[in-house]
Amino acid sequence: MPGESPSRPSMVWDAWGIPSAHAPLPEKVRTLLAQVFGVSGEAVARRDEGNVPLRASVLGPTHVAGLSALVGPDHVRVDHRARLLHAGGKSTPDLLRRRDLDPQDAPDAVVYPAGHDEVLAVLAYCAEQGIAVVPFGGGTSVVGGVDPARGRFDAVVALDLRRLDALTDLDPVSGAATLGAGLTGPQAEELLAARGWSLGHFPQSFEFASIGGFAATRSSGQASAGYGRFDDMIQRLRVATPSGTLDLGRAPASAAGPDLRELFSGSEGTLGVITAVTLRVHPVPETIVYQAWSFPDFGAGAAALRTVAQAGAAPTVMRLSDEAETGLNLARADDIGGESVSGCLAVTTFEGSAAHVAARSAEANALLAAAGGNPLGEQPAREWAHGRFAAPYLRDALLDVGILCETLETATNWAHLIEVKASVTAALTDSLSGQGTPPLVMCHISHTYPTGASLYFTIVAKQLDDPITQWRNAKQAVGDAIAASGATITHHHAVGRDHRPWLTEEIGELGVRVLRAVKQAVDPVGILNPGKLIP
Repeated sequence: MPGESPSRPSMVWDAWGIPSAHAPLPEKVRTLLAQVFGVSGEAVARRDEGNVPLRASVLGPTHVAGLSALVGPDHVRVDHRARLLHAGGKSTPDLLRRRDLDPQDAPDAVVYPAGHDEVLAVLAYCAEQGIAVVPFGGGTSVVGGVDPARGRFDAVVALDLRRLDALTDLDPVSGAATLGAGLTGPQAEELLAARGWSLGHFPQSFEFASIGGFAATRSSGQASAGYGRFDDMIQRLRVATPSGTLDLGRAPASAAGPDLRELFSGSEGTLGVITAVTLRVHPVPETIVYQAWSFPDFGAGAAALRTVAQAGAAPTVMRLSDEAETGLNLARADDIGGESVSGCLAVTTFEGSAAHVAARSAEANALLAAAGGNPLGEQPAREWAHGRFAAPYLRDALLDVGILCETLETATNWAHLIEVKASVTAALTDSLSGQGTPPLVMCHISHTYPTGASLYFTIVAKQLDDPITQWRNAKQAVGDAIAASGATITHHHAVGRDHRPWLTEEIGELGVRVLRAVKQAVDPVGILNPGKLIP
């Protein structure tokens, strides 16, 4: 495929990641699943991608020729493999649908533009011809954000940005770099590291997600406590729309009206296609220090993290697992570093110069100890860092043996954190138990702020005969519970199709009208990512 290389592999069509990273569940885990959920642990066979039926492409030769004239004939693909690999994202419902024997939905063609001007030309052509366009980065969406939805149009194309893969500028004086939207996380880090710099944005999707995708979804990386969310890093955006080009951002801060960078960061491909991003970068860290802690319970651990965040002493990474998640993660060992572990596990890392790390870790460690934390040494934190991108592979292995496994997240103020956690857990437990499949619900704090934090939930339950409906029922219940609690419907997974039903309640009818008005201005025909984000 265009742009596919060892540094930019395409993910497999029916699971997360690459084949070499997939592995069967260990015998110990399969035994545990049999005891808890009553499943055999025997994996189902997967289909070869060549045997997967797709809905026939309706993009005729005239349109294929028209698009080829804009980007080159080698960069418009209508073959089975290209269409299948752009058939949607990687949520659990996405992957369950891929296992269906009926014909799969897929874009009618995949278009690979080489730069901003080609993106602009493709959008103009599709607007004129009435063809829907789904911008496609790494294909890692877990909320239906890259589903090949046609909306009211007869045809839809996936606009794959992988050829926009250059580091076009590095300003070492300002500490800013301009990156093409199609670069993956590893590609961006490799280009920056060769010149001594790093972005430091490491979400779980890091290995496959793109710079443009990070911007379009307001991504938050695991090192957000130290480096901020992706939207905090954005200095400048270049956006192609059916109505023309927007170049946004002239300085680190401005009072020249509302900040339109904020409007397009998080727009999820519905308002325009982000083609280049200028980002704050930092020197490659001289030192990284790891430290783990245990707390007697989740409430005590959350209070400790709040103290650190509000003191301005946050480490680069600061996470807290609840009792259920801690117990599962530590089930493989009776102790860590010679210390008996109970309660909740917290993980911290500190990055920077040796002097900065020493001062920062001393302050944070003193606060965590004073809040009741028990230091566990560096090993648990190193183990977390070593496996931090592997969780989706475990999810897929569980799906293969008849276990439903999915994640969701939210964020709220510290004052309501424990209440929201309890409400979400209850909604999930009641819905899935009511369907006859009592779940294991785990949670961790993954991102902290002076005023609040995110809550990231992992849910495991036995699959029913119709697991998509099983999860849809649970998702409806938990989405309603999150909205009723006053928390946000999504902290970093974005809205896409899955969270769209709750957006009106979060931003209000007037807020929706504002988004629709902007959509009308930049995409009057409505070709960009139909059915996503905007109610």
